[in-house]
Amino acid sequence: MSTFDFSGLTPDLILDAIESQDIRVESGLLALNSYENRVYQFIAEDKKRYVAKFYRPQRWSQAQIQEEHDFSIELASHEIPVVAPLVYNKQSLHLYNDYCFALFPSVGGRQFEVDNLNQVEWMGRFIGRIHAVAKSADFAYRPTISVDEYLVKPLQELQNSPLIPSGLQQAFFTILQQVVDLALSLYQSTNNIRLHGDCHPGNILWRDGPTFVDLDDCRSGPAIQDLWMMLSGDRQQQFIQMDTLVEAYEEFCEFDNTQLAIIEPLRAMRMVHYMAWLTKRWQDPAFPQAFPWFADGKYWEQQILGLKEQYSALQEPPLAL
Repeated sequence: MSTFDFSGLTPDLILDAIESQDIRVESGLLALNSYENRVYQFIAEDKKRYVAKFYRPQRWSQAQIQEEHDFSIELASHEIPVVAPLVYNKQSLHLYNDYCFALFPSVGGRQFEVDNLNQVEWMGRFIGRIHAVAKSADFAYRPTISVDEYLVKPLQELQNSPLIPSGLQQAFFTILQQVVDLALSLYQSTNNIRLHGDCHPGNILWRDGPTFVDLDDCRSGPAIQDLWMMLSGDRQQQFIQMDTLVEAYEEFCEFDNTQLAIIEPLRAMRMVHYMAWLTKRWQDPAFPQAFPWFADGKYWEQQILGLKEQYSALQEPPLAL
């Protein structure tokens, strides 16, 4: 089975996999937005809504997926609102016809409002609770956020990509190299803890408080990684948001102020990694359908502009509380 091969994941196989755990599907399968994996919502015979998640082959090892599950279940056991996998027959990770899959409860809610300081305060409090638990142990199998994975290798991936228009390559790679070099020089090693890893507003559902979903990218790294993606707006707005986040965070977990200096390097790392991720996954038929603009010259023109803005942000003094 190749890295991109979901071709064998037919509706019949999905149903058979779910029913292998004695869950009877009564509704149709509703495909949910997910690009790395294949995720389906359904109603079972108990009239409850569930989500079945089939993991992309060869992306994570079974040990890495199980560690993600164990972390989610550990957080949920501390009454932290994380959507954890359901356990059947003492297992949360199941294998069917070479596909790893898991079942989750289906949860609803609206999106977290980044400009709502009351919600930002809630987020700081709950991320602090997550990190207080996360510090109690280390990951054995999940990867660690590193400049090699988020800057060096993505740069190489982009340099080998046929998707960047020839007329834009010189401008794009010139500013990209400048951003990578400056981010490499500014990123500082720090104490790593277990993280959600991809704690952006799209992975927060809000209903009487936050619910954290999709720990598929959980890994070790600096605590600030789970906080900086809450920031939005201009520098003054980000200062107020970060001050609010940290004050609430420290009700449960000590915050290392020196990590404020790596917010912009982390932002640059996410930008470069994202472009390389799309390039790497372009062979998957789902990606050209979901991201048709990625092969368009206008997209790359926008990336050149975005990288120039990020290069300027990297040269500014870091946020200070």
